[in-house]
Amino acid sequence: QVQLVESGGGLVQAGGSLRLSCAASGRTFSSYTMGWFRQAPGKEREFVAAINWTGGRTYYADSVKGRFTISRDNAKNTVYLKMNNLKPEDTAVYYCAADRPPLLRDPRSLEYDDWGQGTQVTVSS
Repeated sequence: QVQLVESGGGLVQAGGSLRLSCAASGRTFSSYTMGWFRQAPGKEREFVAAINWTGGRTYYADSVKGRFTISRDNAKNTVYLKMNNLKPEDTAVYYCAADRPPLLRDPRSLEYDDWGQGTQVTVSS
């Protein structure tokens, strides 16, 4: 199966920035839609951002639009989430996910095929 490993989380003050990375195994990474999700304490998992296999289409939750940027480097089998102007409400465990073909109709769906272990992002006031 495909392994996904997130890194780059940490503690940052409000207004700061972090870049998360997700390293994926497998030769077919370039054909995957990749997504980022997060789960805060006491909350359900929610969609954050997604990017298709070419990088030509991106999707963002309204709560992060304009602040977060998703990108991918297929040669490195890695997807990134650049997070700017972080807010305390961004505090959560962030998960990387892969949607293998056949692809989901809606990349905002939670029904991805493979998931990483998560990385903690904590934003202090």
